Amino acid sequence: MNDQQLLLLAVMLPFGGAIGIMLCHRWPNLREAVTLVTATGVCVVVFNIYMLFSDGVELTAEIARPLPGLSLGLEVEPLGMSFALVASVLWLITSIYSIGYMRGRDKQNQTRFYALFAIAIGSTLGAAFAGNLLSLFLFYEILTVSTYPLVAHAGTNKARRGARTYVGILLASSIMLLLFAILITYTAAGSLDFQRGGILAGKLDPASAGLLYALFVFGTAKAAVMPFHQWLPAAMVAPTPVSALLHAVAVVKVGVFTILKITVYIFGTDFITRSGASDWLIWFAGGTILLASFIAMTRDNLKLRLAYSTISQLSYIVLGALLATNISLVGSALHISMHAFAKITLFFAAGAILVATNKSDVSDMGGLGRAMPITFGAFLIGSLSIIGLPPFGGMWSKWYLALGTVETGQWLLLSVLLLSSLLNIAYLLPVPVRGFFGKTSDNASYSGIKEAPPSCLAAMIITSLACVLLFLYPDPFYELALNAFGGN
Repeated sequence: MNDQQLLLLAVMLPFGGAIGIMLCHRWPNLREAVTLVTATGVCVVVFNIYMLFSDGVELTAEIARPLPGLSLGLEVEPLGMSFALVASVLWLITSIYSIGYMRGRDKQNQTRFYALFAIAIGSTLGAAFAGNLLSLFLFYEILTVSTYPLVAHAGTNKARRGARTYVGILLASSIMLLLFAILITYTAAGSLDFQRGGILAGKLDPASAGLLYALFVFGTAKAAVMPFHQWLPAAMVAPTPVSALLHAVAVVKVGVFTILKITVYIFGTDFITRSGASDWLIWFAGGTILLASFIAMTRDNLKLRLAYSTISQLSYIVLGALLATNISLVGSALHISMHAFAKITLFFAAGAILVATNKSDVSDMGGLGRAMPITFGAFLIGSLSIIGLPPFGGMWSKWYLALGTVETGQWLLLSVLLLSSLLNIAYLLPVPVRGFFGKTSDNASYSGIKEAPPSCLAAMIITSLACVLLFLYPDPFYELALNAFGGN
């Protein structure tokens, strides 16, 4: 198999796995085996691509050329390689978790769930390896459409309403704003290719650059910058593995990844800095960081609290992109990885609590940690990483983002980051503290409650350990970030 075929295999294997899953719908054990084998295969392929890329091999593949000068193709570059590693590893771990969760909750339509999950991961890897802006937009939209039925999985009126809000906001913003921005870019630059240093320098005046950048930022609603954020809490009607997909593995990460790619490879950091294109947009990111944190503190439903936490954390990544310095961009790239492992741990824990106790409100979890110490211990580790404390990986991304604000003299934004970390403490730590030390509600007895199924526990333990490992050994993601932004 040559390098081009290997790259195509990384993207197409999940789609093939989806077909296999649907063919096995009558045999649940075989269906889940196909899911795990496919996810493992994708991990192996992506790691092989990483090894080749580390050795200096250039990997590209053209899928189609619909128009002269416009192609659909794949290309491996450092930022996309980092994202693909995260997505492939977390798909395998989430698949392990999903088996215990879906069986524990006796969910219907499990074949559809696993098949669409695979398609969503294929779309995510397609976005990670997209060779130009047109290819990225295509996979971005496939991801939106494929996750719509996952959000509506429960089939209730509430689930359908949430799914309509989800798909409505994402499609409307991408077609009316993001696609419009892509058309303007092609008109101005005559190209949609990703190029180190950007393709728009000298093609737009500063005022036009600022407006175009805003179209990209708000049109990429998957990044959930306020006011284009409401789709994310609306999607919390989905099963917990889907929430994990939305928050850690795929959807929101494709959003912030898209903004990083556009910043570096379409605009170029030098052009953004000279034109002042991001000068006013950074305050939308800063405002989102704080407002979403304050809202998270008011939410008793655990998944909603985590949803607003994600909205806040995503704008850390957007802020690093908008600051447009090498250090801030490294922080943003690292935060994609660090936040992914920490937040998926939190959602795994929330789902485990729901499976074991059918409880979803923080106020009902007093004393529950004494019956489920592994679950609440994992939640504590994920929380500390989100907060940015050592020895957990989240410290490194927040460190570089803070350095980026110092480098640009944005002292108010530094205060925003520090205050947000304090707010992280205020809305995350009460969950494990209440669980381990709180009183049970209404004198309830938890003597009959035990931990979630073994597959759920295994997934939580793995991602919790990853939060520690990423503190001790962040080198692969750090080196890829340096390679992506060191020359800009």
